[in-house]
Amino acid sequence: MTVQGLPMAVPAANLPARVRIHEVGARDGLQNEKTTVPTAVKAEFIRRLAAAGLTTIEATSFVHPKWVPQLADAEALFPQVSDLPVRLPVLVPNERGLDRALALGARQVAVFASATESFAKANLNRTVDEALAMFEPVVSRAKAADASVRGYLSMCFGDPWEGPVPVGQVVRVCRALLDMGCDELSLGDTIGVATPGHVRRLLTELNETDVPTSTLAVHFHDTYGQALANTYAALEHGVTTVDASAGGLGGCPFAKSATGNLATEDLVWMLQGLGIETGVDLGSLVATSTWMADQLGRPSPSRTVRALSHKDSAESTEPTEPTESQEQ
Repeated sequence: MTVQGLPMAVPAANLPARVRIHEVGARDGLQNEKTTVPTAVKAEFIRRLAAAGLTTIEATSFVHPKWVPQLADAEALFPQVSDLPVRLPVLVPNERGLDRALALGARQVAVFASATESFAKANLNRTVDEALAMFEPVVSRAKAADASVRGYLSMCFGDPWEGPVPVGQVVRVCRALLDMGCDELSLGDTIGVATPGHVRRLLTELNETDVPTSTLAVHFHDTYGQALANTYAALEHGVTTVDASAGGLGGCPFAKSATGNLATEDLVWMLQGLGIETGVDLGSLVATSTWMADQLGRPSPSRTVRALSHKDSAESTEPTEPTESQEQ
């Protein structure tokens, strides 16, 4: 499924030697599917992702089934994959969700905040500060239970209701999440409107308020085709954790303009071409996303998956005798 020797690795200066991919396909990728995906299929998806070399795979979310019906099977799913030798973070919206996750042995959890009031209201039915207050006991209790905590921050680069989001507004919420004990912050471009200069500016201003780059991850959507360019800008800044979704699955059920996530395969192709290690076997990952696309009954939106899984791809690499028209 891959062409031997491609992409050719041509390292660039001042980029990380290794990147950890935070795979979100099984949670963020599937949460907006209208047809219920069977628990067994989700578990097999996660197992295949792990076999492809991904070491951090977001498994599910312990939200109330009313809000995200697709993830109503969290209690049934997590025990089916908890034996895997990988990190399996889960989302927890409140203390009740944390209790459910810890009871099943989860040791990596995530809370999800917003940089804007409009999205905080749509997603959590709270103001930004009310949501932060709700997360404080969740984070402190998770840390007391020796669990690591990731803080997701949505709408870092633009909001469908409010438009441009001031950088200082994003920095304030990031600082609050870090101060309450989050180990990592994932900067979300929920509607895919970021551009590289905007990414550099936000990362720089975060550093200027004592938010170290080592605590940051980036989460780009590809609505305007900017996800890889934005990722490259983050890599140049020193970010080494990148969120991506196998096959490019995903969107946000609470923001209608949020389209698919950055495809993990597209990310791996770029990183391999830059000589950056990921530990991921691209051929196995493409096979996994092709399998999942079959389960969902539609082709993968990932360009790399389409290119490498095409039925004629193997034949197209074989040299052929020129036809009369080719000779001309």
